[in-house]
Amino acid sequence: MTDKSLLRARNFPSAEDEARAAQPHSRYGGPGGSFRMAFTDTDFLLREELRPVRLQLELLKPELIQQEQGVESTVVVFGSARFKAPEVAAAMLVEARADGDEEAIRKAEQMVRNARWYEEARRFAELVTREAGALGEPVIVATGGGPGIMEAGNRGAHEAGGRSMGMSIFLPFEEAPNPYITPELCFQFHYFAIRKMHFLMRAVALVSFPGGLGTLDELFEVLTLTQTGKIRRRPIVLIGREFWQRLIDFDVLVEHGVISPKDKDLFHYAETAEEAWDVIKAAYQGDNPALVARQMRGN
Repeated sequence: MTDKSLLRARNFPSAEDEARAAQPHSRYGGPGGSFRMAFTDTDFLLREELRPVRLQLELLKPELIQQEQGVESTVVVFGSARFKAPEVAAAMLVEARADGDEEAIRKAEQMVRNARWYEEARRFAELVTREAGALGEPVIVATGGGPGIMEAGNRGAHEAGGRSMGMSIFLPFEEAPNPYITPELCFQFHYFAIRKMHFLMRAVALVSFPGGLGTLDELFEVLTLTQTGKIRRRPIVLIGREFWQRLIDFDVLVEHGVISPKDKDLFHYAETAEEAWDVIKAAYQGDNPALVARQMRGN
């Protein structure tokens, strides 16, 4: 009798099985050789012509892992990588004053002022993690995985006992991913475009703290895709009205006719972690972020 389990066994060896079993060939396995199977040949995968394949891999890997990890919805936190935790900024100021360097003192004093955004981001992520049930589905915090506001977001979730995701981008001057990300959800990207796409794929809300060019790039991608209808509406919260209004005068854009007055309803402002979370809960439960944005502006 034939064992039925053998009849139902895999028809072909898996790629993993053969990749592990393959041995280098003394004659053909040296530098410049073409003997390795394509999917194990790093030199081949890194060829210029293979960029479309690498793009696909970079899109697919985080997607499959998030599915396996049960990540359904995220609240994305943007913001400067340069802001420090309050205790770190305070230590920098003490050191600068001890050295007597006026320029260093000025920068450290600004860093101390900016540290409040780190603390708000940490508290916001803690709120989201502790109260995610208020949205009626599992939600985790996602960040760009680096230092500053990103670290604060992952730290708040970690301190609340929850998971969080970090989507790092490889940069020659960037530090390692911050230590608060859930290891199974810590990704590294080569392509900015694919990374930004992953920020949006599961986002039910996006919160942007003050930041520089990278933050502006991420924020305006979200605003543009929402304005043009390429993605669905969701709450977009800018933390720190004074910062954002000094930086971007949306009324000037309306005055010159380059955006519509209703485009100002794509986002709204908040000052604290609690305000931002309340807006997201109201918009998510009411399923009308634009209406909530108008209501919040009227308060």
